[in-house]
Amino acid sequence: MYLSIIILPLLGSIVSGFFGRKVGISGAQLITSSCVIITTLLSALCFVEVGFNNIPVTMNLFRWIDSEWFNIIWGFQFDSLTVSMLIPVLIISSLVHIYSISYMSNDPHIQRFFSYLSLFTFMMIILVTGNNYLLMFVGWEGVGVCSYLLVSFWFTRIAANQSSISAFLANRVGDCFVVIGMFAILWSLGNLDYATVFSLAPYINSNVVLIIGICLLIGAMAKSSQVGLHVWLPMAMEGPTPVSALIHAATMVTAGVYLLMRSSPLIEYNSTLLLLCLWLGGITTVFSSMIGLFQQDIKKVIAYSTMSQLGMMVIAIGLSSYNVALFHLINHAFYKALLFLGAGSVIHAVADNQDFRKFGGLISYLPLTYSVMLIASLSLVAFPFMTGFYSKDFILESAYGQFSFSGVAIYIIATIGAIFTTLYSVKVLYLTFLANPNGPKVYYLLDSFPRNTKYAHEGDLFLTLPLVILALFSIFFGFITKDIFIGLGSNFFVDNSLFIHPIHEIMIDTEFAVPVLFKLLPFIFTISFSIIALTLSELLSELVIYFKLSRLGYNIFGFFNQRFLIEFFYNKYITNLILNLGGQITKILDKGSIELFGPFGLEKGLVRLSKNISSLSTSHVTTYALYILVGFTIYLVCYFLQLDLWLILIIIIMLWMIGDGYSSADHAIEINYNYSNKQKTPRIYIYNDKKMFSTSAAFLYPGNDGNDRPSLNDLDKEVLEKFVKAEEEVKTALNEYIAANQAHGKAQELNNPAEESRLHEELKDKEKDLQFKAAKYEHTREEVQHKSGLYFERDKSLDSTYAPSWLPGAEYYDPVNDRLKDDSEVSAGVDNSESPAVHEEEKSKSKESPLDYVIENKNCEMPPISESDGGD
Repeated sequence: MYLSIIILPLLGSIVSGFFGRKVGISGAQLITSSCVIITTLLSALCFVEVGFNNIPVTMNLFRWIDSEWFNIIWGFQFDSLTVSMLIPVLIISSLVHIYSISYMSNDPHIQRFFSYLSLFTFMMIILVTGNNYLLMFVGWEGVGVCSYLLVSFWFTRIAANQSSISAFLANRVGDCFVVIGMFAILWSLGNLDYATVFSLAPYINSNVVLIIGICLLIGAMAKSSQVGLHVWLPMAMEGPTPVSALIHAATMVTAGVYLLMRSSPLIEYNSTLLLLCLWLGGITTVFSSMIGLFQQDIKKVIAYSTMSQLGMMVIAIGLSSYNVALFHLINHAFYKALLFLGAGSVIHAVADNQDFRKFGGLISYLPLTYSVMLIASLSLVAFPFMTGFYSKDFILESAYGQFSFSGVAIYIIATIGAIFTTLYSVKVLYLTFLANPNGPKVYYLLDSFPRNTKYAHEGDLFLTLPLVILALFSIFFGFITKDIFIGLGSNFFVDNSLFIHPIHEIMIDTEFAVPVLFKLLPFIFTISFSIIALTLSELLSELVIYFKLSRLGYNIFGFFNQRFLIEFFYNKYITNLILNLGGQITKILDKGSIELFGPFGLEKGLVRLSKNISSLSTSHVTTYALYILVGFTIYLVCYFLQLDLWLILIIIIMLWMIGDGYSSADHAIEINYNYSNKQKTPRIYIYNDKKMFSTSAAFLYPGNDGNDRPSLNDLDKEVLEKFVKAEEEVKTALNEYIAANQAHGKAQELNNPAEESRLHEELKDKEKDLQFKAAKYEHTREEVQHKSGLYFERDKSLDSTYAPSWLPGAEYYDPVNDRLKDDSEVSAGVDNSESPAVHEEEKSKSKESPLDYVIENKNCEMPPISESDGGD
């Protein structure tokens, strides 16, 4: 029987979801509804057996996680708290399934809808029946996913998609803190099983309990829509009305309250946590009631009413009155589901319009809907002897019965919230059913229908039967079950599923010590303000309209209608802050340090290590002897000092240091040849003091394929560095000349003579500097070719269209005075060298080709250089 309660809703969801086309619409509706109804009947039997007969049941199906010290069993427990939660969840789920048969009859995706409904019911059962926090979290996440699927069921509507994403993201905040809380429980207690955690709770530090409790409380704030994480609940009304009745009345929004009640043996050991719950619930109650009074959407008003009643439950938890919170949770589920389904009946009757200002006069057309919504509203405002009266007023009395500053303050705050609840309940009923008709005539009479059929009409049996059943629960359930849940002599919770520390027990004081005046005060205020509101609307309507149209009235209405501008501040400050923080983290970590120390840093480090190690091979016997001596010395030291584990590390460090120092001293220049398939000329890379230069070069030594490379001893370090520097200088000068030329051209276009003259002079200076750098570059290029035996290609940028049409060659450079020769000096062959001998030597070298120099100085026979080899 107990296992059937868990399996049947899942079975109905699978059949409707995967075999919906086979069974058809009627088959999917019949199978899912039958499975949930049978589950409801079985849960009623469990309620009697477990609750009345005090026979808790535990089932362990299989091991889920099994390690040395951490074990999680896929198990379920049925105690008094579990069976009490199953009653409202399954009863309302059954009635919503029946209601949806008619309400969703014209939808093209009925099978998918019923599959989601049954899957949600299954996940809620997992949440309340799991015997450990991890299994509870499975159901916790499952109801969040199903809520997303059901709110966005009409996925073609942009508002529905936005609302579902908002609900999903807001709940993720709470989910993160629930996970942190579970990690804290696991760290402090070593287990997540309820029995183990609650039995060890008295022996752990109070601060640890506070941290765990705050994490669970934030999770409950998100799921139960407490102030701060409440923004998703009104937006979730974009889903179908049966979804609002099921998810946002009796099931998912109460999951956070259930989590706190289930954790009562833990949170009872920290008074600070209880005080936080008390004030959080009080603020949520008055906050949501004030917003609900200024809303115009009938479903959003009921949504804020739900938020207000959830605040009352959190108040009861803060007072350690867990049984009262559970009692109010069950009572609230029935009359709030009735309100939602009644609102759905109104929306169904008036062609899907949800603005109740456009209703009015519907009492004649929807008498049954008016009756059930009146019953639900009376129960909501805690009218005497209705279901809500027995739990809601008892919470207010308990707050006063604590006889503390916080208790009395919360009593006043919650009473104010109850007054606002009464006002918007009266407002909805009055404008929807009793006021003058404000909607289109089509709502009330449609001549195109035969025999003047009324367009606004009651639904069929599937719509009205759930309303009648819920109306009976809203009238009688509280009176019948009050002694079971909150009676002084009740032994319903003797299994300690709800734990109240003796020092927090206030039931006796609440029952006998609270003055009668404070017990009647909420009811007196409720009746008084209802009469005042109706009087103002009927007799002083002009005064009300004048105030609403005034600047003060407009600002007040706008402030509360826009929900205290909470969403505005969230988007402007918190959301932007998180987005900027995420962008900076991505920039610094993902694209910064991770790349620096990850792929690029690893690559550079390995290249440098391999270079340093390879540089140890010098072909000198004395160097190898030094290595042997150093290594043998390190080995002896490590052997006698017993540093065997560090031997390899020390050797690597020494090799790195020796290699790096040797390279810096004697091999400051290294040449690496890299061929390209598209280039006939290899690329030469020159590393000098950790700075890399590159240029193009062709081999002039025997073997143009690059196998016979010049050795480092054949290179002149100073000459090669001089060439690289000259190449950089000429490139910089060329870029400056191009920029000056472009600026001069723009000045000519603007017809600015003064600016044009100045830029023209600047252009001439840049051109002269470029000519000097080009001559120096050509001279240095010839010099490095002679000294290295390599042919270096002329930089191609000097031959681009942006360069001057003529640039001087090497013969225009005076290396002694570091200046540019003029044409007369070049034609006369004048050289300003300090001695005639040097002059003659330079002239002779300038007439030699690179091939002549190499053949003369290297004494090697030079093979012919073909075009395919990249030579000139």
